[in-house]
Amino acid sequence: MPILDRDAFEFFSRSAEQTRRLGMRLGALLQPGDVICLSGDLGAGKTTMVQGIAHGWGSLDAVSSPTFVLVNEYRRLDGNRLSHLDAYRLQNALEAEDLDLDNLLEKGVLVVEWPERIQSALPKEFLLVKLKWMADEQRDLVLSAKGVHHNDLLTKFRRSVLGG
Repeated sequence: MPILDRDAFEFFSRSAEQTRRLGMRLGALLQPGDVICLSGDLGAGKTTMVQGIAHGWGSLDAVSSPTFVLVNEYRRLDGNRLSHLDAYRLQNALEAEDLDLDNLLEKGVLVVEWPERIQSALPKEFLLVKLKWMADEQRDLVLSAKGVHHNDLLTKFRRSVLGG
């Protein structure tokens, strides 16, 4: 019996660069309205993953952690934006609602670090990436989809990584 269901995919990254490249593959598949949630302890590689996602998505901007400003927006030539929300400093979902997440989604893609802190304010459908520190250069990434669209996204990502 498989440990993960068909709506999940696990990958062991052996370096920050490999995590960034996985993010690039995911970012290349994203469409406006997609929601990516990144969960994991401090130092698990969430911002590294976002760097890859933004690059693969086509961002013209450098990526940094928005811990103190809460949301960074990254531009693309076609005018779409990738909003990078760090919910670490938010106390609850009510504080997230003040950020007008619907408006951020209308502009493009939403990537959320620490989604568990604001779960009820997030859309019901998303792609969750759980990152776990295993060793200095090793991370365990488990991706799971909520909803048909994000399940399709996960399937495309799996093919992109594994081929076929």
